[in-house]
Amino acid sequence: MRVLAWVPQELDTSPGQRFRIEQWAPLLRREQIELVWSPFLGEALGRALKTSGHVGAKAGGVLRALAARMREAWRAKEFDLVYIFREGALLGPALAERILRRAGVPWVFDFDDAVWVRYVSPANSYLSYLRFPGKTAFLVRHARQVMAGNAYLRDWAGRFNPSVSVVPTTIDTDTYRPVPPREGGPPVIGWTGSYSTEKYLELVRPALERLRRRRAFRLVVVGGGAFRADGVEVEHRPWRARTETADLADLDIGLMPLPDAEWERGKCGLKALQYMALGLPVVVSPVGVNAEIVRDGESGVLARTAEQWEEALERLLADADLRRRMGRAGRATVERAYSAAVVAPRVAEIFRRAAA
Repeated sequence: MRVLAWVPQELDTSPGQRFRIEQWAPLLRREQIELVWSPFLGEALGRALKTSGHVGAKAGGVLRALAARMREAWRAKEFDLVYIFREGALLGPALAERILRRAGVPWVFDFDDAVWVRYVSPANSYLSYLRFPGKTAFLVRHARQVMAGNAYLRDWAGRFNPSVSVVPTTIDTDTYRPVPPREGGPPVIGWTGSYSTEKYLELVRPALERLRRRRAFRLVVVGGGAFRADGVEVEHRPWRARTETADLADLDIGLMPLPDAEWERGKCGLKALQYMALGLPVVVSPVGVNAEIVRDGESGVLARTAEQWEEALERLLADADLRRRMGRAGRATVERAYSAAVVAPRVAEIFRRAAA
């Protein structure tokens, strides 16, 4: 089976793609499913959209990408199936997708965020209003099969299409392996994300500042770069695909704070899964799928309030054995239910049903 894969970003640059379809691709090949990649954004345009300014150049680049996507839609009959991750085109209405439908080309729609909610980019707020989040319902309604990253997304998609399967975001457990305990120095608390999600760390800043008055620790922030906390030694590291696993392996405790809001309920727990796959204990907000991934008190701690964050982190900082026990339990959870090797055969079956 030949599948045209419509993805938003260049390969190996976007976490959603990397921990879903890109990770499954070699495993799907074993199932006789060959993916042909078609990113909407080229490398140069993708970099430009992450910075401010250059409005004219960005708009022109996006329009050219949209025109190319529409031309490709007419040629998609050459494939058995089209896989669409999040949307066929990052901006504008569902033009390319409507061409697919008119041409009778079946598609599988896959999403790992509440993409029907309007999100305003801090770097390109003017372009964000051209996102047309309402087209998500069109993509779901006319898909042969829908893959939703969690039950919250499944329930939303089920309003438009009965053929919806929960397919979690996964971890390559051969790449992410448990790390031996660090020797010497204060424990390291850590977080990974981007400049747009670093704001979530503000939820735990008061707890970190109070805790630092009693306990020694360092904070490592991978991605972002602006977060500060009084009295806390914060080390900022740029996010790089090639060093991501090594950067996270330097941690002793992983954080995933989230507000309880519509966009955040759609998240698929990637940060927690990354930490857990490395055998690290986690402290997470019980928002969306986090409360399913993390068994409170066994593989990590669910913290709702600033006081609960402070208490959970203090317990873990003080007890290395507790960190190890929770880390082992978290790794077992990932191996059982969130590894690429376990989930990819289910994806292959969904593709076959869609192409039949």
